[in-house]
Amino acid sequence: MKYKKIAVISYHTCPLSDSEGEETGGLNVYVLELCKQLAKIGYIIDIFTRSQDRANQRIVNVQDNLRVIHIVAGKKEKIEKKKLILYIPEFLTNMYNFMNKSKVTYDLVYSHYYLSGIIGLQIKEKYKIPLFVTFHTLALMKNLVARDESEREDMKRIEYEILFTKKADKIIATSTQDAQYLTSLYRCPKNKISVVTPGVDLKIFSPKDKSKAKQAVDLDKDCKLILYVGRIEQLKAIDVLLYAIKILKVNNPKMRLCLWILGGIVRKRNEKNHKELKRLEQLSKSLNIVTEVKFIERKHQNELPNYYNASEIVVLPSHYESFGIVALEGMACGIPVIVADTAGVAGLFDKRNSLLVTSPNNPLMLSEKIKHLLTDKNEYQEVRSEVLEKVKKLSWENIAEKFVKIIEN
Repeated sequence: MKYKKIAVISYHTCPLSDSEGEETGGLNVYVLELCKQLAKIGYIIDIFTRSQDRANQRIVNVQDNLRVIHIVAGKKEKIEKKKLILYIPEFLTNMYNFMNKSKVTYDLVYSHYYLSGIIGLQIKEKYKIPLFVTFHTLALMKNLVARDESEREDMKRIEYEILFTKKADKIIATSTQDAQYLTSLYRCPKNKISVVTPGVDLKIFSPKDKSKAKQAVDLDKDCKLILYVGRIEQLKAIDVLLYAIKILKVNNPKMRLCLWILGGIVRKRNEKNHKELKRLEQLSKSLNIVTEVKFIERKHQNELPNYYNASEIVVLPSHYESFGIVALEGMACGIPVIVADTAGVAGLFDKRNSLLVTSPNNPLMLSEKIKHLLTDKNEYQEVRSEVLEKVKKLSWENIAEKFVKIIEN
């Protein structure tokens, strides 16, 4: 192995967030699961993240060859994401101190998100080692679909992302769609980009008996569940999904429908998400679908399979999504997943596929897609078989093999 010892930087969010009781998302899953598989192969990996709770262990041995190291940066444990850039110098100082005391060196540094890229670039230049960067989301694309100023990214982030496309040795894109944005919007050389999509744990996420799954999540056996899983943000276009459910209800009054919004609802910690949650709750009242809609606190990974298997369809309507891991999780459970073609995961499907919505702002089209799958049993079974077949190739073991080829080349 040419680059056996890897320092992974996940500065703004800890990949162990799910087990530490914090909000988690696709980035956390991507970092942790990819690193687990690389460690199994024999790579020695330390994931460095900012300490967000002093009660957590400083060093967590996840498995052989894999540690998560919490580095203190900032007196406050909970800091707004856009202000975290101010504490990067302290993070670097404490990280260097840890490396010196532990007498550890690395062959490669791999940064996730632009804040981690700032750290990774300084490590690259200090120790003369290669730098890999995965952005996970692109600021220019987020600004394109931003609904208000709170969702817009500043020019500083865009400048850093452009800098990384020049200075990093390899940019790892999570979808072919984001790879295209990188070449066209950021003018990143094509030979510097490699696509490594997220994977899915096929041991956790697999088809289960629907009636038992419904019982496990306390769902009426006769109710057809439409499921959304993810954070509560305007970017996710959950309001479009609410409109689609209203249209379905009006046009199909005899159909027993329910929509569950399962996501990172942490009311006390994130004012922006709390504001969006209140807006969505008010919208469901205005549309007179309160009895059909249920907002559910986020669940740990091992609880999610019951929710997926209890549902008829999983919907990912986002205005922009660099990939969309929840789509893979639903597919692995044999559940049809309707996605907007603005999501990276849409690249897995043919453009004319019944699972694609060509505009995230079209609730009429979305409601028609949902109705078609709910009423056409033959089509539903065909789609179910299709998603199960596609997801077989996307185990984390296979994803890690792709990453290894990139490293070794």
